Amino acid sequence: MFGKRIPLFRLFGFAVNIDVSWLLLAILITWSLAVGVFPAMRPNLPTATYWWMGVVGALGLFLSLVLHELSHSLVARRHGIPMRGITLFIFGGVAEMDGEPPTPGSEFVMAIAGPVASVAIAVIFFALSSVGQMFSWPQDIVTVTSYLAVINLILAGFNLVPAFPLDGGRVLRSALWHLKDDLKWATRVSAAIGSGFGGGMILLGLIFVLSGRFVGGMWWFLIGLFLYGAARGSYQQLLMRRTFEGVPVRSFMRTDAITVPREIPVTNLVEHYVYRHHFKMFPVVDGDHLWGCVTTRDIKQLPRDEWPTHTVGSITRPCSPENTIGPDVDALQALATMNRTGHSRMLVVEGDQLVGILTLKDLFGLLSMKLELEAA
Repeated sequence: MFGKRIPLFRLFGFAVNIDVSWLLLAILITWSLAVGVFPAMRPNLPTATYWWMGVVGALGLFLSLVLHELSHSLVARRHGIPMRGITLFIFGGVAEMDGEPPTPGSEFVMAIAGPVASVAIAVIFFALSSVGQMFSWPQDIVTVTSYLAVINLILAGFNLVPAFPLDGGRVLRSALWHLKDDLKWATRVSAAIGSGFGGGMILLGLIFVLSGRFVGGMWWFLIGLFLYGAARGSYQQLLMRRTFEGVPVRSFMRTDAITVPREIPVTNLVEHYVYRHHFKMFPVVDGDHLWGCVTTRDIKQLPRDEWPTHTVGSITRPCSPENTIGPDVDALQALATMNRTGHSRMLVVEGDQLVGILTLKDLFGLLSMKLELEAA
């Protein structure tokens, strides 16, 4: 979902990050507030005043989104759901969970916590706006607090739409889950509704664009596209967990690993292994023992004219926990490691013996087959 994330701070033990796309959103929000929203709400103020109001309004929205996601995270932690942190990106924010809620009740409470927090924040800003009017605070401050009150109500209302993975969609899933005691079925149904809602937003965005409202139409289109993809991905993610969780790596690994002898020249490695098999990393062996790992990056660091005179062993590095895993480790943990490191292949090692290769292609191939059968 995310590109490059920038860590900001920790709040109640949760890491708060922003995706680089949020920076674009912050600029767009500040600009739209300074040149459109606030001049319409409070005419005839100096231009510089509108711009600082825009900055404060964007920061207030940032704080509101963090508190919204923090409420999800606090409730999730109370129910024993591991959380990676909070990330804000171009379409809002997300509390990143490492698992599914244990019960329909915990799903409901966690989902509803976000909109409740947004309504509470709106009430606080409405109260500040009322106090400001009562005590004749500067009108720019009253205007910003009024805007933040309204935007938090809109945030709460939009998130309550019963379209997964929005909060309302999670509330719907909790009800369906409670009804049939089947999380997979509940996720499939709520994700289908979420996909339909996203598709409707895409269509509406296209209509707006064709009618001349390009900027608004593009936002509807992009948000709809995100919701459509997120809804479909949520069911696939659940099925992935069900497929791999609790199953050892040895059930998915290949035992016919392609290994490289440490004594051959680097030229042979390139011509007979890299160009033939197109892998970026190979296990290097010495007899029956795993000697280390060699990658295309290691090859590139050696001048080309030295390839014939250097052996593979001379450029081999020790294998690391990032590219090796034990045969009895949970396959879901292996997939998480691949996702974190960007490696598509891992060596399955037992002691100093190479017992197999685990590839992302094989894992996703099985998952694709399961999705196809589920859809049948």
